[in-house]
Amino acid sequence: MPTPAFHGLFPYRALARCSAAALACALSMPLAAQPAQPSPPADAAKPDTQLVESYRMAADKGDAAAMNHLGLKYEYGLSVVQSDTQAVQWYRKAADKGNAAAMYNLGRMYYNGQGVDQNFTQAAQWYRKAADKGDSEAMNNLGMMYYEGKGVAQSDTQAVQWYRKAADKDNASSMYNLGGMYANGRGVAQSNTKAVEWYRKAADSGNAEGMNNLGVMYADGRGAAQSEAQALEWFLKAADKGNALAMFNLGMKYANGQGVAQSDSQAVQWFRKAADKDNADAMFNLGMMYENGKGVAQSDTQAIEWYGKAARAGHEKAKTLLRKNRLSW
Repeated sequence: MPTPAFHGLFPYRALARCSAAALACALSMPLAAQPAQPSPPADAAKPDTQLVESYRMAADKGDAAAMNHLGLKYEYGLSVVQSDTQAVQWYRKAADKGNAAAMYNLGRMYYNGQGVDQNFTQAAQWYRKAADKGDSEAMNNLGMMYYEGKGVAQSDTQAVQWYRKAADKDNASSMYNLGGMYANGRGVAQSNTKAVEWYRKAADSGNAEGMNNLGVMYADGRGAAQSEAQALEWFLKAADKGNALAMFNLGMKYANGQGVAQSDSQAVQWFRKAADKDNADAMFNLGMMYENGKGVAQSDTQAIEWYGKAARAGHEKAKTLLRKNRLSW
C-alpha cells in the first residue's frame, strides 16, 4: 500500500502480516487441539418445567438417560436454578449406570473444573470410559489430552490414534485435529497432502476451523495447487460460520488485493468483524487503518482505542507501540 501522510501520532507501519502469519497461525491452531463441545439434545435444551419433572420421575426410577438430561438442565440452567454441582451429581449417577454421554459430560466437568475441583486425571479417566463405549466426542477429547499431556503421559502417537478412532465415527473436530497433526508432523510423518485431505473432510462436515485451514493451504499452495479463488471461497465459508481467523484472513485479502479487488473499506469491515470476536491481530490492524485513514476517516482517537483493545487482548506489538508513545491501555 502507498505510504500515507503521517498524522503525527505514530509513524506509518504496514498492516500486521498475519495473513502470512494467519496462514502459520491457522496451522498451529490444531496443536492446541480442538475439544468436542457438549451438544444438549433438542428436548434437553427446551426451558420446560414439565419436561424437567418428567426427567426427574424417570431418573427416580433408575433411567440413566433421564439422569444425564437432568444434568444438562442443571448445567445450563434450563427450567431449574443453574448448578454445576447438581449437574455433576446427576452426570455421576447416570455414568455409574453406564451412560456414555454422562461419562463424557463428567470428563468435561473435571477438565473445566465445573462443579468439581479441576482434575485432568479424572477428566481423562471419564473420557476413556466414554470412549470405550464408542462416544466419538470422548475419543477426540482423550486424543486432545494425550496431545497436551494433561492427565496422561504426553503422546502424539496416542493422540493420533484417538483422533483417528473418532474421525472414523465422523467426528469433525477429530478430522480437523488430524489435519493439524499431519500439517505439523506430530505423531505421523509430515504431509501437507494428508493435512489437506483431513481439513477437507472436516470442512465438508461443517467444521469452520477446517474450512479456514483449507483456505490457508490453498492460499499458500501447500498440499494443493495454489489458488486464491479457492482460498477466498473457504475463508468465506468459515467466516459465514463465525470463524474469527477466517474473517481476519479476508480482511488481509482485501487489504492486499489478493484474489479480490483491493478495498480498504472491505478490509476494515472484515477486521471489525474479527475484532468483535476478540481477534487481537484484527484489533491492531483496525488501529492501523484509523491511524492512516485507510477505509475509514482518519482518527488518532480511534487508532489509540483499537491499539489499546489489542494490547489488552495480549497483542505484543500493540503493547510495544503504546509504550513507545507513553500511552497506557
